[in-house]
Amino acid sequence: MSAGTRWFGAKVVHSVTLWNPEQYERFRAERSQPFHDLLALVRPQPAMRVVDLGCGTGELTQLLHRQLQARETLGIDSSEAMLARSGPYAGAGLRFQHADIADFAADHCYDLIFSHAALHWVSDHEEVVRRLTRALSSGGQIAIQVPANHDHPSHVVAREIAREQPFRDALDGYVRPIMVLPPEEYATLLDRLGYRAQHVRLQVYGHHLASRDEVVEWVKGTLLIDYQQRMPADLYDRFLQTYRARLLPRLTDTHPYFYPFKRILFWARR
Repeated sequence: MSAGTRWFGAKVVHSVTLWNPEQYERFRAERSQPFHDLLALVRPQPAMRVVDLGCGTGELTQLLHRQLQARETLGIDSSEAMLARSGPYAGAGLRFQHADIADFAADHCYDLIFSHAALHWVSDHEEVVRRLTRALSSGGQIAIQVPANHDHPSHVVAREIAREQPFRDALDGYVRPIMVLPPEEYATLLDRLGYRAQHVRLQVYGHHLASRDEVVEWVKGTLLIDYQQRMPADLYDRFLQTYRARLLPRLTDTHPYFYPFKRILFWARR
């Protein structure tokens, strides 16, 4: 753990523990492009101290570390399954730590806080960005990318089914909340926190999948994990069957299927 770093309680809806690296990386190229777009916003400085929140397997964190020629980079993730693959990337100033990113805090010691497709699992983004700001050194940068596709049928249908029986009782009424703020609220927050420069955008990534059935495989690797870990395996199988039957008729039956996926990218410098 870096000097000045500490861990403390924070609001988090649920700690995701069932990540399946193989399922997640079925769409590796599609999920990686926003990382490259986010990294392009960062302004490299000599000997940077960097933390990557939600580093996954560490492969992209290594790219971040090398491209910035950082002095040291810490990758943090709560998934032991993902981190189990990070070993080959560690070394030369890059290291990894098992921890919940919702609990991350530090005292003015990082030159860059980077997070690619992770903070949408954490609640209260206004407080999160405030806390991350306190972790930045003078002139430090923050670079965050979060999925914002909650109004697409792939996400809407999951919420609908979670409210229906027998799933509602099994989930104890839980329906995955929408954590992500509108882009303009991130821009306003960054300005209020005193950042001298910022870039905030909503970007639509268009993915050509083999068929509409692939959308189910996509969300099985991310969104649906939140429901899978909250119910027995046999009931989750039923949930998944219901989800597939309800979702596919709402999607155009084309080959390939065009899956528009919205993401928010924001960068700012103190």
